Amino acid sequence: MDALEKRLAGELKKLELAGNMRELKTLSPHGKYVKHNGREYLNLSSNDYLGLASQTEYSAGLQKEFLRSLADREDEFLMSSPASRLMTGNSTHYEQLEEAVSRLFGGREALVLSSGFMANAGTLPALTGKEDLILADRLIHASLIDGLRLGSAEWKRFRHNDMEHLQKLLEQARNRRMVWVVTESIFSMDGDTAPLTELMELKARYGFRLYLDEAHAFGVRGPDGRGLAAELGAEEGCDIRMATLGKAMASAGSFVLCSGPVKRCLVNRMRTLIFSTALPPVNLMWSEFLIRRLPGMGALRAHLREMTALLARELGIEAHSQIIPLPAGSNVRALTLARRGRENGYWLTPIRHPTVPEGTARIRLSLTAALTRADILGFARSWKQSG
Repeated sequence: MDALEKRLAGELKKLELAGNMRELKTLSPHGKYVKHNGREYLNLSSNDYLGLASQTEYSAGLQKEFLRSLADREDEFLMSSPASRLMTGNSTHYEQLEEAVSRLFGGREALVLSSGFMANAGTLPALTGKEDLILADRLIHASLIDGLRLGSAEWKRFRHNDMEHLQKLLEQARNRRMVWVVTESIFSMDGDTAPLTELMELKARYGFRLYLDEAHAFGVRGPDGRGLAAELGAEEGCDIRMATLGKAMASAGSFVLCSGPVKRCLVNRMRTLIFSTALPPVNLMWSEFLIRRLPGMGALRAHLREMTALLARELGIEAHSQIIPLPAGSNVRALTLARRGRENGYWLTPIRHPTVPEGTARIRLSLTAALTRADILGFARSWKQSG
């Protein structure tokens, strides 16, 4: 064992003793279930919020319709785009998808990227400089934090959803060239929502720019699934909105909503776009296919809300979204609860430090529209008995 391997072995041992060792588990999806080592589990850890990847009767019908549309395109290579968008990867499929997203959002420009991580890590570094200040909610996603670290702008964090703390920081920043506020509409670990109405009031007073990550709200909230900003009438106050195509849309990639000049700047300065291979045409086509049908998926959104409310009532808790954290406290207890859940046939994922602050480990439930009333009631009984 060389010096590096010896050091890494010691670090891995520390992770193991802290109940913080992670490993990749090979899973086989089967509709709303997953299989692992020959056993089937109800999947309660998926971001497939509308159930479009769960092979329900509705989603299976969509997939068949899409595959039929490819039958006359056998001469096209749809499996890869082996170049960046600025080289030869910017196919008409990108343009058609961006046009569909733009139409859904009332004409705002859309820029499609290969993942939500790339969008969050690359947008603000491309738009901000040393004279700017970024104020970010303490619980923003790791991809946004990496973006702050990559950029040259100064950045500070305000206490989670604390508008009084944010206002104090804004008061101190009146002489800055430009101030950005960064937050999520639905937070990925706690499932709670940003106070967008209060943010709009502060924006009117202080004139900052707002970056809103709608990864967990797009598709499931607001009119036509446009997200929480649309639900609360705050769309016009968002200078940048990011959403993913790999969660509720059951595809791959992400998009940034912005103005025309901002889009042109991103194309020229956004390193995660410029130096990244383009998405395969088949993914772009599938995303466009679903985006154009998203307004008609209101019944799925309504069912997801019903299942969320049902589980909250059964467990006697409050649920702000389809993401429901069940507190565990320590890493070890989170692992124990996940193990008990799997013993009872439910695929649960323990979320531990450092993903969340120490002492706040939890089981993170992600509900989907593929779940039925019987699924929810069965899990609630199981949890109350074993938790």
